[in-house]
Amino acid sequence: MIEPSALSPVPAGSRDGVLRFYFGPMDCGKSTLALQMNYNHGRQGRRGLVLTKHDRSGGPQITSRIGLGSDAVEVVDDLDLVALVRAHEPVDYVICDEACFYTVEQIEQLADLTDHHGVDVYAFGLASDFRSRMFPAAQRLFELADEINRLQVEVLCWCGRPGHLNARVVGGTMARTGEQVVIGDTGADQIRYQVLCRRHHRSGDLGLRAGVLPPDGRSQEAPSSREALPGARQGG
Repeated sequence: MIEPSALSPVPAGSRDGVLRFYFGPMDCGKSTLALQMNYNHGRQGRRGLVLTKHDRSGGPQITSRIGLGSDAVEVVDDLDLVALVRAHEPVDYVICDEACFYTVEQIEQLADLTDHHGVDVYAFGLASDFRSRMFPAAQRLFELADEINRLQVEVLCWCGRPGHLNARVVGGTMARTGEQVVIGDTGADQIRYQVLCRRHHRSGDLGLRAGVLPPDGRSQEAPSSREALPGARQGG
């Protein structure tokens, strides 16, 4: 009898499907983990499908800030995920990056894939938006997932405390209102995002008065107003 190893193929139909949700703020490595998980399962001979929505690259792919990437299916609002998977059968698992941007109905479809088709679903995404309010899709994942995992890569606020909330910064000022989904990253764009601890997210303090430099490395004056600025173009 041959003892199984880490490289042994996983027998088909040997386990029930599972729905897992991995969440955390920006910069905590969600996309990196999604890519690593896809690699690990593929190495075992499992057949997978990789999905994403509003990736930072602007295209149908998963990309990470450390340079890793993979082609993916772009999820649009009217895409039926059960029909998509069945059209690609056989499928053993699905990687769902940026799942917080999916529709609630699509989260229900992910649960259907697990319960009725035996497909493992691994979803990755933010839990809350720039106002610290939960994304509807993320809330449904918290309600339905078999396992919920906060990523352990610690992202720090400018003050050194653990950062769990994403602030939207527009023109150097933290926004309080606007569209829930607006394209942006953690760089030095006019619209960007910054991870903050609860204390400084609630106060709107981006660390400028403490002498913390913004991502472009240039000093800025502290914002003179805490008034909300409107969101810009939608989409990520």
